[in-house]
Amino acid sequence: MNIRRPRLPRTRAGRRRLVQAVMAGCVLALLPATWLYVSTSDRIGTTAQAPRREVAVVFGAGLWDGEPSPYLAHRLDAAAKLYRAGRIEVVLVTGDNSREDYDEPDAMRAYLTRHGVPDRRIVSDYAGFDTWDSCVRAKKIFGVDAAVLISQDFHIRRAVALCEAAGVDSYGVGVAAKHDVTWYYGGAREVLAAGKAALDAVFEPDPRFLGPKEQGVARASAAAR
Repeated sequence: MNIRRPRLPRTRAGRRRLVQAVMAGCVLALLPATWLYVSTSDRIGTTAQAPRREVAVVFGAGLWDGEPSPYLAHRLDAAAKLYRAGRIEVVLVTGDNSREDYDEPDAMRAYLTRHGVPDRRIVSDYAGFDTWDSCVRAKKIFGVDAAVLISQDFHIRRAVALCEAAGVDSYGVGVAAKHDVTWYYGGAREVLAAGKAALDAVFEPDPRFLGPKEQGVARASAAAR
């Protein structure tokens, strides 16, 4: 089977049009990432800079043998630090529990309780299958109007932009991470994920699972008073 190789244009004008098309494609590909950076520039900081908010939202980042991965543990450490400093009252842990043998929210809850956050101040979202779903469910299911969001620095801008689009007044704490293979993979993935984020923000699709409203955040907030 003969497969023809693509041929470059033979004329100078043709090659110029090809270069222009490639450059235009690159610009279009980077527009969503630029939108994320510009739209969240004044809403990102450290745990020391985070405003006082009733709720912090921690996004799942995988489990290793049933325990939070190092990246997820760093996010949870930041949430525990904010709680101990009195800057938040409730932690909403949102992650994947689509399989019986994989439960991010419960692993996150157990880790937080071991690090000084009372169980009654933790609320679990078991259907946070991606960032958009977590943000929409925080607003529509758990009634969160404003929150501190916690994630790694390469993901936090997308989280803030999507939660803002979902109606949650958000401030992002970007947790620093070692620049290992996972970090570089996450950063590269964000360039592609920015495109989906832009579509989610524009078209506002329903989450994979919505379900009835829950009073967990309201009850945890009441217990804090």
